[in-house]
Parts: sequence; structure tokens; C-alpha cells
Amino acid sequence: MLSELERAVLDAVDDERIVAELRELVRIPSVDGTVAEVEVQAWCAERLRALGMTVDHWQLDVPGLSADPEFPGMEVERPEAWGCVGVLGGDATPGLILNGHVDVVPGDAFDAVVEDGVMWGRGTCDMKGGVAAVLGAVAAVVAAGVQLRKPLAVHTVIGEEDGGLGAFATLRRGHRGEACLIAEPTAGSVIPANSGSLTFRLEVPGLATHGSTRSRGVSAIEKFTVIQTALLELERERNRDPHPLLAHLDLANPLSVGTIAAGDWASTVPDHLVAEGRYGVRLGEGVADARAAFEAAVAEACAKDDWLREHPVVVSWPGGEFASGLLPDGDPLLADTLRAVADLGSGTPTVMGAPYGSDLRQYAAAGIPTLQYGPGDVRYAHAADEHVVLADVLAAARAYALLAVRRCG
Repeated sequence: MLSELERAVLDAVDDERIVAELRELVRIPSVDGTVAEVEVQAWCAERLRALGMTVDHWQLDVPGLSADPEFPGMEVERPEAWGCVGVLGGDATPGLILNGHVDVVPGDAFDAVVEDGVMWGRGTCDMKGGVAAVLGAVAAVVAAGVQLRKPLAVHTVIGEEDGGLGAFATLRRGHRGEACLIAEPTAGSVIPANSGSLTFRLEVPGLATHGSTRSRGVSAIEKFTVIQTALLELERERNRDPHPLLAHLDLANPLSVGTIAAGDWASTVPDHLVAEGRYGVRLGEGVADARAAFEAAVAEACAKDDWLREHPVVVSWPGGEFASGLLPDGDPLLADTLRAVADLGSGTPTVMGAPYGSDLRQYAAAGIPTLQYGPGDVRYAHAADEHVVLADVLAAARAYALLAVRRCG
């Protein structure tokens, strides 16, 4: 049963405003590492100020953050980067953080075309639809004149796609809350856990010779097949007993080789191969332990091969570092979120874990109970046909507004 105050907040949700702001957001091509990342954070700061929030909009010390031993990594160069936090209702610890990343992966569809209730374009799903819903929820709380018992915070962050620089910087600056909801696309489910992921690089040595006398050389490509066999077995081992929140997946902890480069001449046996890929970190597993398991599997494969025993494969770990993250058992944020969604008449959402990394793990590591719930389906994130159903964005805005009132109002 909704209270009179809750109904007033829901009635104050402005659908047209949310769609218009989502269109504006999508039309800012905020690809990681571009100047538009700076532009989109300035846009967010302006919107949060217009809502009457106290705004912290600051330039990140990227070199200083990168030197931190716990820095999560970065895959693009950023000459300039900005953080943005808005707080409504005082300077105490916020009762709820609504988080969204505003960076997007490369693409060329930034027109924000709307057809039959669907908005198409890069970032609509991942995750500017969620950010627009967050802004719409806060606007409704303000319009309804709710007197907050605890502050409500909004964190917009950059760099989520390539490691998590923005969330890391926001937390390092001291911004905290009693709980955090990240508006990532969840297709109607609530996600209290993310497995993690790491990028690996393998350098496989060979011995060059003319292709007509290939038996005199050693093909790095053929030796890579030895390692690939070992990696497939490692993947099988790491998926034999998945965490219950990931048991619905066919592969809870995937291991995938994404790129391979070898050889410089068609008639030369290649003496060097470089392969890079993505390696899943299990729920509750430390990043160091995950790396050790991978490196041990590669070393064991090398020890069994006459050539690789004397010329072992070199393993390195470029790119972002995505640890796993998990909402503590019994934390009220899960029940509160489920009830907020159910009370809007959509039924109680399914609860499940996700096999990809996100900023959830950074808030969780900082001791802030965190989960994900947002509009869109992650299958369309980064895709050529990326899109979001606008009705889902508007429904998410109402769920966020209801949750905010109950936790802060």
C-alpha cells in the first residue's frame, strides 16, 4: 500500500522531461577518453544544480589516482577527466546513492532516434537510460516537496567501461552512503552480485625459419594451441561449481581469447604470437588468486611441452581490473528494492547475479551495500542495435523515486 506522500512523488514523475533528457545525454558522444566525457559531466553537474542539489564537480588527478596501489586500471588515455556528485538534503551520510556511468564505448549512432516507444543509439541501454531515470526520480522528489530525513545522493561517473576510474575517484574523494543502487541495465531483474573480469595477454615464442623447411623451426601458432587447450580445461574447472546467484548461466566464469596476432610473412614460420582475452573472476575470489590460477595453468602446460618448457609463455595483465562484488546476505537494500518495484504493479523481480564486471564491486569494497537495477537489456549493450524501451526507463524512474522516499524521506 502506497502512502499519500509516495503517491505524490510518483505523480510528480515527468515522463516528457525524462525522455528529453535521455535524448540530450545520448547526443553527447561521451566515448571513453574523449573530450565528450568532460562535456557530459558538465551537463550532469548543471542538471543536478538545477534540481537544488549541492554539487561537487571536480577535475580528477588522473596521474595521482593511477599511482594508487588499488587503482582499478584504465585502457584509454585521458588528458582530462571530471567527477560529479549531487547531494540533496543536508551534509550527513546519504541514506541512498543512485549511481550511473555516463561514458560509452565507441560507436557512431548518437542521434537518439525514437520509434514505437524505443530509443536507439549508443549509450541508450548502457547506461544513459538509467541515468535519465535517476535524474527523473530526483526531480520528482524535489517537485513533490519531500522533506528528506537523510540526504539523497547522485553519483555520475566516467571510465566505467575501461576499469572504473570515475567510481574509484569518487570514493577516494570521500563520497559515501548507507547504500547504493546502480542503474545498469538488468532487464527487469535485480542484480546483487557481479563476477569480475581481467584482461590477459599471452606472448608465445617460436623459432622462425623458411616455410619450406618448417620442421627446422617452431611455429608460435602451433604452440599457442597447447596453451589454448589448457585454458579451455581451466574454464571447465572454474565452472564446475558456480555460485548459486550465477547458476542460471551456462558459463558463470567465461574465459575467452579475443585477439591473436602472429607472423610477418606468409612463407616464414612465425616466431612470436600475442593473444589477448577476457578472464572471469569468480564471486568472492580475490583478483590475485584468480591471476595465480591462470598463471599456474599456463605454467603447467608449458612444463609438459618440450619447446615451451625451455621457452615459456609470458603472461601479463593489461587493462582494467574488475574484481567481483556481492551484496551482503540479508542486507535490507535488496528487500527494499524488490518491494519498491513490486509496489508499482510490475511483480517481484527475479534476483540473480551477472557474469560481467561493473562499479558494483568498488562500492562493495568500500563497505557500501550495492546492487543493480535499471532499464534495458545488457544483451544490447555495446551492440550495433543498442536501444532501450522508454516505458522501462519511466518505470525505473518511479521505482528509484519510491526507493529514495522510503530510505531518505
